[in-house]
Amino acid sequence: MPLDGDIDTSMSRHARQAELLDAETEQQLARAWRDHRDEQALHRLISAYMRLAISMAAKYKRYGAPMNDLIQEASLGLMKAADKFDPERGVRFSTYAMWWIKASVQEFVMRNWSMVRTGSTSSQKSLFFNMRRVQAQLEREAAAEGVVLDSQQLRQKIAVEVGVPLADVEMMEGRLSGSDFSLNVTQSTDDDGRQWIDALEDEGPQAAEQVEVEHDKAQLRDWLAEAMAALNERERFIIRERRLAREKRTLESLGEELGLSKERVRQLEAAAFQKMRRSLEAQSPEVLALIS
Repeated sequence: MPLDGDIDTSMSRHARQAELLDAETEQQLARAWRDHRDEQALHRLISAYMRLAISMAAKYKRYGAPMNDLIQEASLGLMKAADKFDPERGVRFSTYAMWWIKASVQEFVMRNWSMVRTGSTSSQKSLFFNMRRVQAQLEREAAAEGVVLDSQQLRQKIAVEVGVPLADVEMMEGRLSGSDFSLNVTQSTDDDGRQWIDALEDEGPQAAEQVEVEHDKAQLRDWLAEAMAALNERERFIIRERRLAREKRTLESLGEELGLSKERVRQLEAAAFQKMRRSLEAQSPEVLALIS
């Protein structure tokens, strides 16, 4: 962590020492990059406004992300701004870049806040970054008027103030109440304590059920093998290819392989299936579903 702080300080120091560009120089550099892909012009433009990127990144430290990561994302936003900036519009680069820097940093913060996707809509993004500020403002105004707001009233006022559905406010309140909680954390301070994941109900089949299923499968396989044994070799081949194979063969393809007509293969299949049916019905009708 101390190393991160050193890198952060070094970047900030270099940014403060960068030149200040006037509007004319700024436009010349932007044109050189846009028209000639002049990398030196791009580097000079980025370096001049790195202090802006660092300043904006610092505003999001309260969300728990490392400052160096925030600065890196702000730098990416700054580079996107430089790549898309049109100097002919008459707008200062700093004004244009602020939007790209903010968008890049906010996207990073929301992406790393939780494994659960947060803020997939514009209203949810607005809530994520403004809800606490709006809530504090509403509480101050209510206190000044001598009014006490309960939680439901406060949520409704936030929804109106930000211009979002009440359901979004309720959802975001839960998301902002804390970061993700690991199921591998122990339930007590004791190192030998049970983890929270151990308290989850296992929705898979229990041991007794698995034993019963495996026993039934083995019995069905035995009955099927017994019925197949009553067939001759050609009949077994047809049944395997037509009824038991993962990709079932057509009558035509089997006829070509066996040197028989398509109709003759169908007749042999029907006869073999009837032999098996008589054997299986005496054992278990369920097996018929495997070859039907």
